[in-house]
Amino acid sequence: MRDVVRASVVIGVASGIYAISFGVLSVSAGGSILQTCLLSLLVFTGASQFSAVSVISAGGSVASAVSGGLLLAARNGVYGLALSPSIKGSLAKRMLAAQFVIDETTAMSSAAPDQRAKDWAFWSCAVMLFTCWNLGTLIGALAGSSIDPETFGLDAAFPVVFVAMVAPHLSSRSGRRAAFIGAMVTVALTPILPIGLPILLSSVGVFVGLVSHDGDNAPDHSLEVGP
Repeated sequence: MRDVVRASVVIGVASGIYAISFGVLSVSAGGSILQTCLLSLLVFTGASQFSAVSVISAGGSVASAVSGGLLLAARNGVYGLALSPSIKGSLAKRMLAAQFVIDETTAMSSAAPDQRAKDWAFWSCAVMLFTCWNLGTLIGALAGSSIDPETFGLDAAFPVVFVAMVAPHLSSRSGRRAAFIGAMVTVALTPILPIGLPILLSSVGVFVGLVSHDGDNAPDHSLEVGP
């Protein structure tokens, strides 16, 4: 459990740093501090938030910003299907959990070996991530346009988080197949589809992880070096 908490802290802090850049970009695009903070509190999915802010800053309509954000957030529905067997309890608890079904919590929970560990991984990651993300947003919003995310390397935090999430799943054959399918879909569709859609469609690789095969989820020790 200490390893789970440690990983949750690392993911939360890294995402919080990236949230600072979101706060800066949102305020720079014309949003108020309150609007920026509410977006993180209520939407709580980074890709959709950045998409909406980018559309507004480029002069797009609110309808375009919302539709683009919803399209990117659709992947969370796939995550919900993957997590539904392990998130149990009252309706209120499941509704609360639904707010936290995002990339990081799904990765942490699905990588856990048993139900108790899955619960611990999901909720510890959710609490850390939600806290750090909203704190980072507030700091960025207060800083306004005085911080350049690229100058301080804040734009690199998000890719680092995704690498950390993918790594544990590459130890299983089904995880590697899912990653390969997602990567191929993204590479094939990037030249012909608008920005954001290839990443969304690459989520078909997630369905590979939903299909149970004997031994598929066991670590592949052929990749290990040494005894």
